[in-house]
Amino acid sequence: MTLLDKLEDGDDTSAEVIAKAVEQKQVGALAALRRTLRGNVRQYGMIVALVVITLLFQILTTAKLSDGVSLLTPLNVTNVILQNGYILVLAIGMMLVIINGHIDLSVGSLCALVGAVTGIAIVQWHWPWPLVVLAAVAMGAAIGAWQGYWIAYVKIPAFIVTLGGMLLFRGLAQLVLEGQSIGPFPQGFVNIAAGYLPNWLPLHAVQFAGFNGIAIRLRVGELNGLTLLIGVLAVAALVWSQWRVRQRRHSYGLPAGPRSLFIAKLASLGAVILAFGFVLASYNGIPIIGVILIVLIVLYSFVMNRSVIGRRIYAVGGNEKAAQLSGVNTKANTFWVFVNMGVLAALAGVIFAARLGAATPKAGQNFELDAIAAAFVGGASASGGIGTVVGAIVGALVMGVMNNGMSMLGVGSDWQLVIKGLVLLAAVAFDVYNKKRAAA
Repeated sequence: MTLLDKLEDGDDTSAEVIAKAVEQKQVGALAALRRTLRGNVRQYGMIVALVVITLLFQILTTAKLSDGVSLLTPLNVTNVILQNGYILVLAIGMMLVIINGHIDLSVGSLCALVGAVTGIAIVQWHWPWPLVVLAAVAMGAAIGAWQGYWIAYVKIPAFIVTLGGMLLFRGLAQLVLEGQSIGPFPQGFVNIAAGYLPNWLPLHAVQFAGFNGIAIRLRVGELNGLTLLIGVLAVAALVWSQWRVRQRRHSYGLPAGPRSLFIAKLASLGAVILAFGFVLASYNGIPIIGVILIVLIVLYSFVMNRSVIGRRIYAVGGNEKAAQLSGVNTKANTFWVFVNMGVLAALAGVIFAARLGAATPKAGQNFELDAIAAAFVGGASASGGIGTVVGAIVGALVMGVMNNGMSMLGVGSDWQLVIKGLVLLAAVAFDVYNKKRAAA
């Protein structure tokens, strides 16, 4: 019987026992807090890193640039989303591939090939662009199935198959376009990567204008009310889903962590979402590519966290032989992971072509490296079985904010590559350190 139990039963009410009971309760709360933080160090660590990097570049750009230009101005925040939308899409698919225990080096070249075929179909064949988008996604699925067959059923390592695909698809893109760019595209297609949701709820209210030093600058102007409404709904959905997860853990008798930490986490994330929505609403609102990303994040988070398919992907990546003995069709699982990667790579190729307004044979260069880096920075394990969709998004945003911030500061492309390489190495080293500490 613990001291707390004795107190509740009325066995002893001396001051010494009460003091020991309080101390015992405090120690237990601290231990629970440490366990919660240790169990979520990857997820929380990357979110904290994103916030720190954003604030660092905000301070540096505010100090160096003039006329109120800085990282967190509404225009620049929107540009970060538009400039990195296709990498965010690729990062989701790459995260699933890495969780499954593989790698895909062909996604950049596949983006180029899909963009090339898309350009020809729209400009030369005069196909309606919605039909072209569907055909591009189907083409990506077919190419993903082709690669998945060699990896899953013929058992050729994914590194070799996708390395061959990287060379093959790049060559085909150059052959299809004959080394030339093709365009322009109709405005409806371009809006996939450059358009915004219509402002159905215009509000004349206080806007976010930027920073003056460290002080926030506000002005009165028109806000995008639809964006603000979506932000509020997103916070409500976050609170509801996290509360359900916590209640489910309680019902199963599993530890759910201290309530104070749970409330603090929700309050922090909710504040960030509302602030982000306010910044976007101060400009043109949510870009269409942002809507696509929201749908993908919700869909793939549900698949990975709540479906049998997601559990099987984690199981195969964690221990393929054990998963096979448990009745999982590991070959089919790997096959469909690469089909999915092909679909998302095709979608990213369409988005990139729409952003450029033209199809070019040089499209997609180094996209595979950016997607892989985003997955590892976002908490994926090099040995498979670990990672989250949200982590992939956070990792891609870390790399995107770094790219944008360093460009605004005038850092040369050579030093940008050096810094990004060191960040990727640090992320993998962090993963190795965590595994060694867990095994100790």
